[in-house]
Amino acid sequence: MSEPMLELAGIEKGYNRGKPSEVMVLRGASITIAQGEVVALVAPSGAGKSTLLHIAGLLDVPDSGTVRLDGREMGGLSDRARTEARRNEVGFIYQFHHLLPEFSALENVVIPQLANGATKAEAEARARGLLDQVGLAARADHRPAALSGGEQQRVAFCRALANAPKLLLADEPTGNLDPGTSDQVFGVLMDLVRQTGLSALIATHNLDLAARMDRVVRLATGQVT
Repeated sequence: MSEPMLELAGIEKGYNRGKPSEVMVLRGASITIAQGEVVALVAPSGAGKSTLLHIAGLLDVPDSGTVRLDGREMGGLSDRARTEARRNEVGFIYQFHHLLPEFSALENVVIPQLANGATKAEAEARARGLLDQVGLAARADHRPAALSGGEQQRVAFCRALANAPKLLLADEPTGNLDPGTSDQVFGVLMDLVRQTGLSALIATHNLDLAARMDRVVRLATGQVT
């Protein structure tokens, strides 16, 4: 059997540690995601889902517990090695697209590839291929302000997949869209994930969207069930 793509075991995370105002967000949270599995993370506001996603994506460090990515222990890595692992193996999508407004859709997908060592020709070819997959080939040269909200988020999907990550982490990826657009854009995301064989952990409040994934887990009182 192949190694799980993501393993979080006994994750503890608190803020203002050791102070009277200390707040424990995660209390022994554990989750395992298999290769190619798409998991919905459902949690009430303030339950710590963003903290969990940041730890899974190596943007934050737990107070205790283990993080393994594709079978590799992340805890003992240097800051530089963590940055490299995050850049090469993890893609992030947020509720708001955070596209660079002065650059076109194509350039927004090209830039992370250039930062990762791709040539301009390689980066542009991959970016055009991804934009075509999400139905935006004709909009590649438009800046974000000229795109609809759904189109902007589809560009953000392409940017997250630009460096061919193994794991996709998404925090309410359609939460800023109206219901009709949300359903359509989520379908595009799921198609992308399935076509590339990605593992994914997707946080959502939308139970209808959650039901379209392989499995649903819930985060409450600092633990995943």
